[in-house]
Amino acid sequence: MADRNEVDSRSQEESTPGTNDGQRSERSATTPASGGGVDTATTEWEAEAERDAEPSAAEVDSADTEEAVRDDSEGLIGSEAGGEAGALEDRFIGDTATTDSGGATTATGSHQDKSSDAYHARVAAAAGTPTGLFNGLLKELRPKQWVKNILVLAAPFSAGELWAVPTLLDAAVAFVVFSMAASGIYFINDALDVESDRAHPTKRNRPIAAGLIPLPVAYAVCGSLLVGSLVISGLMSMGLLAVMAVYVAVQLGYCFGLKHQPVIDLCIVASGFLLRAVAGGAAAGLEITQWFYIVVAFGSLFMVAGKRYAEVKLANETGAKIRKSLRAYSASYLRFVWAISAAIMIMSYSLWAYDIRQEDNSIWGVVSIIPFVIGILRYAVDVDKGVAGEPEEVALKDKVLLVLFGILAGCLFLAFYL
Repeated sequence: MADRNEVDSRSQEESTPGTNDGQRSERSATTPASGGGVDTATTEWEAEAERDAEPSAAEVDSADTEEAVRDDSEGLIGSEAGGEAGALEDRFIGDTATTDSGGATTATGSHQDKSSDAYHARVAAAAGTPTGLFNGLLKELRPKQWVKNILVLAAPFSAGELWAVPTLLDAAVAFVVFSMAASGIYFINDALDVESDRAHPTKRNRPIAAGLIPLPVAYAVCGSLLVGSLVISGLMSMGLLAVMAVYVAVQLGYCFGLKHQPVIDLCIVASGFLLRAVAGGAAAGLEITQWFYIVVAFGSLFMVAGKRYAEVKLANETGAKIRKSLRAYSASYLRFVWAISAAIMIMSYSLWAYDIRQEDNSIWGVVSIIPFVIGILRYAVDVDKGVAGEPEEVALKDKVLLVLFGILAGCLFLAFYL
């Protein structure tokens, strides 16, 4: 009789509306073995079947990311000349989310406005006017990017010639010609990508894509800047001319297709930093040690690999499309590249520091190893987080990194100038 009552009770519970699977499983687990064994097994089998039928959130996210990567044929982020990672961050980073009563989430904020049709209409409204042309040319020059060209002071500084007026003048000329060449590359890169930029929600606001600068004007300005940088370099010194000719040729190759070649694009972008550092010494006719070349070369590769890692990670998290060459990189491969680069850079710098001690009889070169290594490790934290975009932006935002850089510069100043 007791067993019959228990069976009837279970039948009534299973037929009761609103009873969920969790409640059924709990009651089945507490039912005596005489009548609950079959029900418990059935409930567990049904729950397992439901779990197998529904993909996990991680599987959905992975599928969405792979689909976004496969859909990309032209590429939207990762170009050194175009600064696409910044455009992507403008769209996806810095927004605030609001949720309405229906559960729909809407992104708001100044960054999101840059991808709106209203913002684009305000930008394009100035097309065809002298003011629009002037402002477009000024914006397309990208003077904020000229901060990279301060690297031309690296060779004069390490040679102990920073206070020599002729050397400073030569470095200033190198800064100017590099700024001209870099801006010329920005013009031709955006002119070549004008159609794809116009289809992009934020890059369509660039001066050329928005129609502020006509294509013939863009090509004319590009030619003037590139030719002018080479002419001024030739008048300065043959060494500076050689450096600038290599830089212009490599960057043009980058714009015309090499940016889509894996590994080659990393080396080309890294070479831009190296050539900037070499240009200052070439302009002043300074002798540059092999340690300087090695440290700057692998330091550049370290920063570029970190930048690419941030772009790949950002694309994976947002599902944004990435350009062709970045599809060949995995996050683990880029971590491998910047880890090796950091190791070689630290080793080479340490050997250089001991060489400085022998030549200048100063302990400060060896002491500088401490802030140098800590600074690299600190920068690696930003790289590992995937926030290492433009190197100059990372350095300016990280106050601890700025302090370490100041200590490093102070130690080297004492080593070279005391």
